[in-house]
Amino acid sequence: MTSNKTIHIVSFDIPYPPVYGGIIDVFYKIKTLHELGFEIILHCFQYRSKTEEDELSKYCRTVYYYKRKSAYKVFFSVVPYIVSSRSNGDLLDNLLLDDAPIIFEGLHTCFYLSHPSIKERNKMVWMHNIESDYYEALSSADRNFIHKIHFSVESKKLKMFESVLKSATTIFCVNQADAEYMTQYCSQSIFIPPFHINEEVKFKPGKGDYILYHGSLDVIENHQAAIYLIQKVFSKVDKKVIIAGKNPKSSLLALEKTYPNVTIMANLPHDELTELIRNAQCNVLYTFQSTGLKHKLLNALYNGRFVIANEMLMANSGLDKLCTIANTSEEVIAAINECWTKELSESDIEERKRVLVDLYSNASNAKKMMPYIVSE
Repeated sequence: MTSNKTIHIVSFDIPYPPVYGGIIDVFYKIKTLHELGFEIILHCFQYRSKTEEDELSKYCRTVYYYKRKSAYKVFFSVVPYIVSSRSNGDLLDNLLLDDAPIIFEGLHTCFYLSHPSIKERNKMVWMHNIESDYYEALSSADRNFIHKIHFSVESKKLKMFESVLKSATTIFCVNQADAEYMTQYCSQSIFIPPFHINEEVKFKPGKGDYILYHGSLDVIENHQAAIYLIQKVFSKVDKKVIIAGKNPKSSLLALEKTYPNVTIMANLPHDELTELIRNAQCNVLYTFQSTGLKHKLLNALYNGRFVIANEMLMANSGLDKLCTIANTSEEVIAAINECWTKELSESDIEERKRVLVDLYSNASNAKKMMPYIVSE
């Protein structure tokens, strides 16, 4: 028997450095559980030329790495590509070295969830979003015909594969709507918000002189949102605008030349991006896709002044009262003009601190997980 505070975590990627949404969640979950005394055995899939990370050994007793399979080896499988490419017999063998609970990060890692050899184990799945919906949205958004077909087929495969979740003991979901959806597979479907980098609200007094939109600009939904905001909102306000994010596409860079009030800042270090968020008068966030919970929303609320966002981006987050909700371009423009000469009030700041501590504290959310991980 193993210690009742030993746990396996199976990650879809190497969770360091934590530079994008899903992997930010995984890394800070590992870090927080370690701080609560858990001995973590981490299993992660290696691809995109990423290498083994010594940093993970600070928080994990053991770290196993597995090569993700090439697309041509598994592409025609009835199992979704994001799942079949993460099948590896060594992973199963290593899970069987003890009887500790297992957290599978995302449907991506659930190839062995229903395997008979782990039938009696405590198996938890952390759902970052409803993957079939996410891939269907990608299919709708992408203009490349081949990509559209791939995303659409993958969405259908993911929908069929979801039934594997009946083998889970517990499903953790990052918003309430997803938790309700998952009850069809597991009665113990629990809403726990994602883990994140922020530990306290770091509000900067005073006013800023620019608008900020930020996100990973190589992600199609963020690229489309940036294009929309430039054309429909930022081009119609006489104010400085900064768009910051990773790997902007050429079509976005071309727009920068068209609108003199817009500046694109690419691939900034985390500290510089945080300073941009803190110094902006308002952070404008927008999405056409309501899947999961956006880490950029948390970053803006923990570090920024005014936050303007559409309802779709809220994604049942419970954070609506901390933002100005604006769904149309006219509403976003009006919200920008409304906040431009204001400063956040003391009551606004206290309310933000209260809501974020209540709902999004890493430590308190890890403690909420503990009854489902540790058997008395």
